[in-house]
Amino acid sequence: MDPLSDSLAISASGLSAQSTRLRVVSENLANARSTGDTPGADPYRRKTISFSDELDRTSGVEKVKVKRIGVDKSEFLSEYEPGNPAADPNGIVKYPNVNVLLEMADMREANRSYEANLQSIRQTRDLISSTIDLLRSSQ
Repeated sequence: MDPLSDSLAISASGLSAQSTRLRVVSENLANARSTGDTPGADPYRRKTISFSDELDRTSGVEKVKVKRIGVDKSEFLSEYEPGNPAADPNGIVKYPNVNVLLEMADMREANRSYEANLQSIRQTRDLISSTIDLLRSSQ
């Protein structure tokens, strides 16, 4: 296949994977302080994402794919808030196992990876355009 087309396909798969990662991080941040629906109920559980490389048989290139969206099994945060409607009989409220600083760092990394893939697509597009211009001018 064409190396420039392969480059576009690889970068596009990276864009898709990082877009999904940003969505997962956004969900985690949006639910960082949510509680259960009933007193003592479990709150939102942090989602995790993992990637894998997969061979695209039509082009022969390795692309990144979302392997799995899972959940973080770590303990919930507990706070003593007897007046909270989500408190159990002992006044303990369970909060999600979401660390906002960790999620922000993950979001920043995903955003930078997304931008790097986007820049790669732009440069590949410019190379294709330059190649077409060279072919036109040589005729």
